[in-house]
Amino acid sequence: MENQMDKKQRKAAQWAWYFYDFGNSAYAAVVLLAVYASYFKQGVVGTAQGSALWGLSLTISMLVVAVISPFLGALADYSGKKKTFLFLMTTLSVIFTGLLFFVKKGDIFIGMLFFIIAEIGYRAGQVFYNALLIDIADDDELGKVSGNGWAFGSFGGIICLVIVLAMIQMNPGNNLIIRLSLLVTAIFYAVFTIPAFFLIKETHRPQKRDGKSLFTVALDRLKTTIRSVKNYTEFLKFMLAVLIYNDGIIAALDFAAIIGTVVFGVSSTELVIFVIIIQITNVAGAFFYGNLGEKIGYKTSLIHSLILMIITVVGMLFVPSKLGYFIVGSIAGFAMAGVQSLDRTLVSVFAPAHRSAEFYGFFSLTGRTSSIIGPGVMGLAASGLSAWVMNSLVKANLVVIENELAHTVAEQIGTRLALITVLFFLIIGLMPLLFVNEKEGRKVAKNVAAE
Repeated sequence: MENQMDKKQRKAAQWAWYFYDFGNSAYAAVVLLAVYASYFKQGVVGTAQGSALWGLSLTISMLVVAVISPFLGALADYSGKKKTFLFLMTTLSVIFTGLLFFVKKGDIFIGMLFFIIAEIGYRAGQVFYNALLIDIADDDELGKVSGNGWAFGSFGGIICLVIVLAMIQMNPGNNLIIRLSLLVTAIFYAVFTIPAFFLIKETHRPQKRDGKSLFTVALDRLKTTIRSVKNYTEFLKFMLAVLIYNDGIIAALDFAAIIGTVVFGVSSTELVIFVIIIQITNVAGAFFYGNLGEKIGYKTSLIHSLILMIITVVGMLFVPSKLGYFIVGSIAGFAMAGVQSLDRTLVSVFAPAHRSAEFYGFFSLTGRTSSIIGPGVMGLAASGLSAWVMNSLVKANLVVIENELAHTVAEQIGTRLALITVLFFLIIGLMPLLFVNEKEGRKVAKNVAAE
């Protein structure tokens, strides 16, 4: 009877964990992808400078998260209060997501500030959310539970997007409705994270610090993680590739809405539909590339998905219409899922069984570091190239500086050309990946595990 009760409690805790992902995926889908990025660029800033400011906001938030993550990881393992810190970070993100409702035209500073704080809370909360996995799943079901959380979370993003779509459809073009959708997203985010704070129990005792401060513990762990991988050549070549190509992936993801709005004139309604399609093709891509990796090798499959991603970016440089944007974007979502799922899988391939946590720690550090650069470069490129095109037109006496239509055309050209920065990161990142030997990496991992 007691074992049966334990199983029920564990299952309830797992569902609570899934629902947390269900809730916070709404933030990613609405704020990062479908609504706020475009609203900030067009509705709050209203000029080409909006792309640079959006990129700067993303860079600042990711830089802060990259710096504090090692200390958050130490807190998760050594404080014994993962749920407490998860609650604090979630509350921070929910509150400032809700406060985005008050951001109106010209409110550039608070528009950036509120988003940066919401983003930091969202990203930092994921550290504690991921750390709770060992409290709700046995070793033999970690992969299954983690995968279920990701899939269930994707549905949360889609459902919130459908709600937002219905709101926008009721009054298209109304910025008040756009702002209200951000408030609704905050409520959706908050409601579905509540079960986690009541049903998940922290079953693992906090690790001992031996009198060390959390700051010292965090630094020691960081040094250990870096030292632990220095002798794994194939893994390090792979991490170099991730460090570079991930900049392109993150930039493409964070600027998808702005590209649609500026270059193709996509409406708010159409953007939401676009992101729903992307979410669906993303799930299909993860499933397809997961199976392909088992058949032809994970590295080869990753190369295929990166090449497909490169093709879609080239396509986005030349497609002339909204329909082309939707088609190319849906293929990009499919390819992106392959990249993001296969690189995680390759980490497990190169990691000795008893050191997987250290390798994933290094992978996480690499991913956060690369996320800082791509969006900032893309934003600066879009803004700078738009200004360059406009100045060139003026110098050639083709237009006058006051011509609003010329500014619009220059911004469209500049934003499209900025995609070349994404291409640069993807192509340069592909180069070291070509020299990674998956078989050798597997061999080293197995030999070390056998020692």
